[in-house]
Amino acid sequence: MAIAHEERHVADLDEAECLDLLGTAVIGRIAFTEGALPAVQPVSFAVRDRELFIPTLRGSKVAAASRGAVVAFEVDHFDPADRTGWNVTVVGPSRVVSDPREVLALDELGARPWPPVDSHCYVAVRISLVRGRRICGHPSEVATAQARAGRGVVAGPD
Repeated sequence: MAIAHEERHVADLDEAECLDLLGTAVIGRIAFTEGALPAVQPVSFAVRDRELFIPTLRGSKVAAASRGAVVAFEVDHFDPADRTGWNVTVVGPSRVVSDPREVLALDELGARPWPPVDSHCYVAVRISLVRGRRICGHPSEVATAQARAGRGVVAGPD
């Protein structure tokens, strides 16, 4: 049975929970500027030491647009029937990692480019700003999820 609109509650997530959830996602979306316009692409990724690593084709639009630019990255999980779930957004400066030794080391993290490619590099995004929120069916669900993570309730319903 679907949760009624008025029964859903929104809570902001603290940074620790955002980082925990970031590590559970397999596919995310990178937002960058292409030709002075916003662009968004699905990507695979890995997280290590407050940096995201996104494998991409050498010379791809993502790699070209990310050289030193501030980009956004988003992951989420949702239940379409109940219209509940969570999302996490990261913002930070990017750099391209193309040195073959560094690429080989990053390959050990397990992320592979979204489309098949012959030669890839990585876009690294420093996690400078991270925000998230959870939409639940009842305020106690927010408290329960945060208690499991060892944290108290961050915010009540909007």
